[in-house]
Amino acid sequence: MAQNKVTEAKGRGRPRAYDPQTALQQALGVFWSTGYSGASLDSIATSAGMNRPSLYAAFGDKHALYIKAFEQYWAQASAAVHAALTDSTLTLREALLGFYEGQLSIYFSGDGQPRGCFVIGTATTEAAEDSEIRDLLADRLSQLDADLEARLRLAVDAGELEADADPAALAVLASSLLHSLSIRARAGKSRAELTTLAGNAVKVICG
Repeated sequence: MAQNKVTEAKGRGRPRAYDPQTALQQALGVFWSTGYSGASLDSIATSAGMNRPSLYAAFGDKHALYIKAFEQYWAQASAAVHAALTDSTLTLREALLGFYEGQLSIYFSGDGQPRGCFVIGTATTEAAEDSEIRDLLADRLSQLDADLEARLRLAVDAGELEADADPAALAVLASSLLHSLSIRARAGKSRAELTTLAGNAVKVICG
């Protein structure tokens, strides 16, 4: 099925067409770099190569655009999570190391200063005052915990973890480490340092 295109008039001649997914990815980058409050519709429109009316027609207001950007980022990050945690050929240790490395690849994907996690870097700030973002954030973090818990339960069943291990508690520990990696990336820690930190934590989780 062909993707829908957003068209924008450009003086005389044929209107210019835009791919909404590409424009949304550009908007995501602006929010990621400046945060929700620091992003203006003008800066987003410029980055996306659209004018403000076309941007509004395609995505709605700034808040609606942010929610769409959040969902796009989460879909991308989740793909890396699932690739690591659902590979039945990997041991628990390998799966967790792949999980952290996959996310670090995202955190260090920007030009210049590492951006960390889009969700942790932007949504946690807005969640205090915005109930929709708060609920979305809580739901997605719960999903992450559930994905990790499911993999840890498989490890218990396979004898990789002690029979009395608590997969739910270990899942929260594993996801909390991920959030810490995001913050430390933004604070200037190198990827090599964070890879070492993740490796040491995986040793603790795996016992």
